[in-house]
Amino acid sequence: MTEISLPITTLLASSLLALLLVLSWHVIRGRQSGGVSIGDGDDTSLQRRIRAQANLTEYAPLFVILIALLEMQGGNPLVLGLLSAVFVIGRLAHGYALAFTTGNVAGRLGGMVLTLGASGLAVIYGIVVVVS
Repeated sequence: MTEISLPITTLLASSLLALLLVLSWHVIRGRQSGGVSIGDGDDTSLQRRIRAQANLTEYAPLFVILIALLEMQGGNPLVLGLLSAVFVIGRLAHGYALAFTTGNVAGRLGGMVLTLGASGLAVIYGIVVVVS
């Protein structure tokens, strides 16, 4: 059996899972301190924590899958590494701003710009890799 090595995807997935663990723990702590077992208990701080966690889970899986597919198809490691780094930085900025602060619009906006920018460029790069 042929062994597949995907170091960029592995680092990307590991980084995003570490961030998800931090955000999940933050949600758990918020639920414990507010006595909320399910939902958000109309607590705006907990709502922000939950949305930061959920937003990561909405964007990360398809990005990781695309990077893995591109890595398996011989995509340029430098391009894939840069796209992955920008995506992770975007997710860190957005997650921190939303879950750990109350008025950090710049962090949220910057995080989304980096996330969507890296995602859009990855899509374009994916199409280029497939058609060339």
